[in-house]
Amino acid sequence: MRGTRNAGRGALLTAVVLLCAAGLAPTAPTALADGTPGRPDPVAVRLDAYWTPARMADALPAVDGKESGAAPSAPSAPGSPRRDGPRPGEYIPPSRRFDGIPQAGTFFWTDADGTGRTCSGSVVRSPGRNLVLSAGHCLKGYSGPSPARHLGFVPQYHDGRKPFGIFPVAHNGVYVTREYYDLGEHAGAGYNFAFAVTEPNEDGDLLQDATGGVRLLTGTGYFHAPVRMIGYPGGAPKPLECWSWSTRWDSDDPVDPGTFLRVACDGFVGGTSGGPMLVPWPGGWAVIGIVGGYHTGGNTPQVSYSAYFGDAVRDLYRAAVTGAPPAGPR
Repeated sequence: MRGTRNAGRGALLTAVVLLCAAGLAPTAPTALADGTPGRPDPVAVRLDAYWTPARMADALPAVDGKESGAAPSAPSAPGSPRRDGPRPGEYIPPSRRFDGIPQAGTFFWTDADGTGRTCSGSVVRSPGRNLVLSAGHCLKGYSGPSPARHLGFVPQYHDGRKPFGIFPVAHNGVYVTREYYDLGEHAGAGYNFAFAVTEPNEDGDLLQDATGGVRLLTGTGYFHAPVRMIGYPGGAPKPLECWSWSTRWDSDDPVDPGTFLRVACDGFVGGTSGGPMLVPWPGGWAVIGIVGGYHTGGNTPQVSYSAYFGDAVRDLYRAAVTGAPPAGPR
């Protein structure tokens, strides 16, 4: 294992009352029979050589992500849909840069023009110990037969470092819902989430063996406190974290319909899409949302949204862990 776990990642707030909510309970992972790591993955070796510190620093956010410089929303005109973003007089918790946690990281890939791209993600507990949760608009172009152009996940990336190496995304390993492909990122905003199945890193380690994982919660409602949101702004040397709470946002915009989690946290710009919204959970963290959904995560750096984690997320998780054929563009 190339990195060490952050000793403080599982610290809980002593005053927090945890939500008692039903959610997915993945099968407990099974250790390797002989207790040794697998063989080095040659694909990971090539990816590790390709993604130099300079290339990672130059990677741009996914094209359809959060705005990087949007101003706070103006009041809506009478009769028009409500604008997303901060409300007049609303307290917006600040974010801070830090070295990250092993269970959160960033994807790197190259687009059709060879430009480096990036989006955030988190390691979700799974029987195969190899699953990453992110936004649908980040990974939708890599499902099915689409070429995986240098596509890999770097947990706890910071300051040009890959402390746990890089984990290639498996062939046919990207899972986005059929609804998101068919409806598109606006009408399908309520399905803006994705899973990626990874291969071992260059040392032969499985992802969850190297970093641990967070528990995936579904059907837990919209109101959570505290919420720890983590994301990787494109080109930034370190990730952001922010402590806040989640509320419910009912969209009256016919272009982006649905009901979403809403989290106010400053500084979440392009590249943070797919970053986890975490709540304390016994033994670590659980994820209740990701930066995505309404307006692909929000039009301002101050407010972020997530598609609601309900049956659709649960079904997509099951498809990913059982190896069902993933959906793709028609």
